[in-house]
Amino acid sequence: MSEKLDKLMQLKGAIAAGQYTPDGKLVEYKGPLTREIAEMVAKMVAANTLMGTVEAESFTKISGMKWTPFLGWAVAAGEYAVCVMGNYGVFVKLSEADFNKIFKTLREVAGI
Repeated sequence: MSEKLDKLMQLKGAIAAGQYTPDGKLVEYKGPLTREIAEMVAKMVAANTLMGTVEAESFTKISGMKWTPFLGWAVAAGEYAVCVMGNYGVFVKLSEADFNKIFKTLREVAGI
């Protein structure tokens, strides 16, 4: 599995990468985060993924547009962004981020 995280860490601007379970348990991670922070991030990422799934399903029903299946998300704030797809995520420096490349790589790593 570390090969997948290595692939994410090779993205330009990557700071940390991780894998988590749908219920928010940390599977593994790479980067300068403490284990405690990485475990908190896994919970946050799982919660945001669940919220995105619910929003996509609801928006599909009320809009008639196809927003499912929910694939992933990104949040950018300050100098950083977190990008997530499947059960994998990567933190990147916003000024260096190539979101097309990031999501292409996340899709490959997640097998979506």
